[in-house]
Amino acid sequence: MSLSIGVPREVFPGEKRVATVPDVVEKLIKLGFKVSIESGAGERANFNDDAYRAAGAEIAADAAALWASSDIVLKVRGPSTEEVGLLREGGTLISFIWPAQNPELMQQMAARKATVLAIDSLPRQLSRAQKMDALTSTAGISGYRAVIEAANAFGRFFNGQMTAAGKVPPAKVFIAGAGVAGLAAIGTAANLGAIVRANDTRAEVADQVKSLGGEFVKVDYEEEGSGGGGYAKVMSEGFQQAQREMYAKQAREADIIITTALIPGKPAPKLITAEMVKSMKAGSVIVDMAGEQGGNCELTEPGKAVVKHGVTIIGYTDLPSRLARQASMLYANNLLRLTEELCKTKDGVINVNMEDDAIRGLTVIKDGEITWPPPPLKLAAPPAARPVAAPTPAAKKASGHGKKGEPMSPKAMSIVFAAGALLFWLIGAYAPGAFLGHLTVFVLACFVGYMVVWNVTPSLHTPLMSVTNAVSSIIAIGALVQIAPPLAEGVSRPGEIIRWLAVVSLALATINMFGGFAVTRRMLEMFRK
Repeated sequence: MSLSIGVPREVFPGEKRVATVPDVVEKLIKLGFKVSIESGAGERANFNDDAYRAAGAEIAADAAALWASSDIVLKVRGPSTEEVGLLREGGTLISFIWPAQNPELMQQMAARKATVLAIDSLPRQLSRAQKMDALTSTAGISGYRAVIEAANAFGRFFNGQMTAAGKVPPAKVFIAGAGVAGLAAIGTAANLGAIVRANDTRAEVADQVKSLGGEFVKVDYEEEGSGGGGYAKVMSEGFQQAQREMYAKQAREADIIITTALIPGKPAPKLITAEMVKSMKAGSVIVDMAGEQGGNCELTEPGKAVVKHGVTIIGYTDLPSRLARQASMLYANNLLRLTEELCKTKDGVINVNMEDDAIRGLTVIKDGEITWPPPPLKLAAPPAARPVAAPTPAAKKASGHGKKGEPMSPKAMSIVFAAGALLFWLIGAYAPGAFLGHLTVFVLACFVGYMVVWNVTPSLHTPLMSVTNAVSSIIAIGALVQIAPPLAEGVSRPGEIIRWLAVVSLALATINMFGGFAVTRRMLEMFRK
C-alpha cells in the first residue's frame, strides 16, 4: 500500500518557504506516493493551491487534517511543540532539525515513536550525497541574497564608473569565510563590479576565491583550518589573534563586510569587534549571515538591520526566505532526491536503510529510538603515492642538469644546438626540395601550435583541446584525395586497399571533427549566463 506525503504550511515567524513545489509533486506521484498540501502552504513562495491541484496533489483544509492523514511529513523548519503533538505516532518526518541544538525537540519526537530524518545531518563527505545536500543549496542562496541586501543598504554603485559628473570608485567588499555561502557572495559581488577580498581558515579555498574574481587575503600565521564534513575547525588562540589583526585592517579599508563564519552546534565566533565597526567609513555596511547563532559581529542584532557608528549592520535570519520561490524549488529537489533514495522500488513505500551511509547519517530518530550522532564514516583511504626513484648520476649527466626545474647548462645547450644544426644540414644536402618544403611547414605548424596552447588560460584548456582535436582531423582532405578519381590522364589511381582505408579514415575523421566541436560547445555553454 502506497504511503501519503503531507506538506504543511510553515509556522516559524517570517518563514516563507515551502517544502515542495508543483513540479516536484508530479515526480513524487510517479514514485507511487499520494501527496497532500495544506491550503495556502505555498502562497508566500508564489505557489497557489490551484498549481498544486493541477500537479495532482490534494489540498488539506487545515494543519490538523494534513498531519493526521500523512504517513510522511516534509517540512523546511523543525516542528514546533504543537506540530509534534500533531505528528502521527510511528510517522516519518523529514526537515531541518539541528539535533545538537534541539535536544528537547528530539525527546518530544522520540516519544511519538517517530522516524526523523534531519536534512542538516547529511554526511556531506559522500559524493553521491551532493544531490540531497540542502545545506549547500540554501547557503548558496543566502550568500547571493547577502550581497543584494548589502547593495540595497549601500549608498553607491558596486562597479567603478567614469561619468560626465565625475568618477565613481568601485566598492571594496571583504567576505569573511569562503564556504558555499561565501563563494556565492564572492561571485555575486565580483559580477556587480566590486573589488572583492576574502579570507578563510582553509588555505585550499584560495584558488576557488581567485577563480570567482576575488583576492584571497591570507592570515600571517601558519595553521591548517580544515575540519570534518567540509566545515572549518576552531583555530588556536595564536591564529585568532593574527586573524583579528587582519580583520581590523580590512575593516578600515572595506566598504562592505559580509561574514559567514559558523560551525554547526557552536555559537558564532566573534570576528568583527565594536572597535572595528567604529573604524569603518561612514555609510559602510556589514551583513552578518551568522545572526541566528548570535552573529559574527559584536553589534549585530539578530533579525534586524541597525545603524551603529554610521555603519549599517544587517543581521537578518531569513535570507533564504527572501528568495522564497527559488529556495523552495531547490529544497524541494533535494527532498525529491532523498525520497528517490528511500523509495528505490517506486511503489510509494520508503525503506530507511540503516546500512546505507547517507541514510544512516540523516536518520536521527528511528522508530522512536534516538540514533544521533551516527557512527563515524568509514571512508576509503587515498591510494599511497608511488615512491619516485632518484635519478642516477649517469642520467643526470645525460640530461645536462642535476635537479628538476634547473636550466640546461651552457655546454649541454651548445651540444643540442650543434646536433640540431648538423641534422638540418644533412636533410638540406640530401633530401629532395619537396620534402624540405613539407618539413618547413611541419616545423612551423608545431611551433605555432605550441605557442598558441602555451598562452591559453588554463581554465580553457579542455575546450581548446576538443577544438584542436577537431581541427587535427584535416586528414579528411588527404582521404578525399585518395578516394577521388584522378584529374589528369596518365595519373595512376590508388589501389583498392588504399581507397577503402581512405574511406574508413574519412568516416572516423568526420566523427572526430563533429564530436570535437559538439563537446566544445557543451563545455562553453556551462560558463555562459
